[in-house]
Amino acid sequence: MCLDVLRAMAKHPRSVEFLMAEIEPAFGKSAVFDRWVSWLKDELQDPDAIENRARRLVQDLALALQGALLLRFAPDYVAQAFCATRLAGDWGYAFGTLPKNSDFEAILGRAWPETA
Repeated sequence: MCLDVLRAMAKHPRSVEFLMAEIEPAFGKSAVFDRWVSWLKDELQDPDAIENRARRLVQDLALALQGALLLRFAPDYVAQAFCATRLAGDWGYAFGTLPKNSDFEAILGRAWPETA
């Protein structure tokens, strides 16, 4: 899949521009997200080094798109928890390791509304 993304980027150079157009409307909603996307844009400027880090780059693009969609369309407590854990690295390697300032009750209530 990562090589497919690289081929698409090479064949259709504007594909990255279109992806960024989906991501950029979320700018300004999270400082963590803004830093992540700025860093990612810098990474995309070095085409000679893209192939040897394709897996990481595609992962990071997916995280940026996920973050953008959550920041635009999900409740703030969900989007901020995602940004803190996936983009700022404030999480462990096991499920249930959100930062202490996460709104656990709201997150669980959203996942299981019938028990809230």
